[in-house]
Amino acid sequence: MKKYLKPIIGIILVSVLVFLGYSITKKISYKNEVAERIRNIPKFSFLNLNNAVFTQNGLTKNSYKLFVYFNSECEYCQSEAAQISKNIKQFKNTQLIFVSYEPFERIKQFAKTYNLLNKKNIAFLQDKEMIFEELFDAKSIPFMLLYSKENQLIEKYKGATKVNNILKHIN
Repeated sequence: MKKYLKPIIGIILVSVLVFLGYSITKKISYKNEVAERIRNIPKFSFLNLNNAVFTQNGLTKNSYKLFVYFNSECEYCQSEAAQISKNIKQFKNTQLIFVSYEPFERIKQFAKTYNLLNKKNIAFLQDKEMIFEELFDAKSIPFMLLYSKENQLIEKYKGATKVNNILKHIN
């Protein structure tokens, strides 16, 4: 019986090591794929508050772009919006793109609450198909991506972030 136990344990250990190696390689490959995909603003299509399609072609040229993935009931998202609203003049060279999967009315109410509605450099979009999370690798809310004037990723912010941390990159 002991004669068979050593080879079986050996096979199990080798199998576990192969599985772990494969898992790690797959995870690294996925992270590299995501990093490459979001290095520049990827192609996207969401609906604005007028129910019209908004794509990357609607982004302003020669300005920074800050994508903000949010939920209107999220306290951190509310805090982010309040900070942005309070410092809105410092975002004059930045297009702010707020994206949520929530219904239009909740998005619109959120924008009104924080005095961000109908600002020329702010777009509120609905992610009806819930693809933002996968496309931009958003694993938390709030989640923000800051892109340069040339549409290249400057910084990725996960969770609550002080507005000053964003402003230091754009001013």
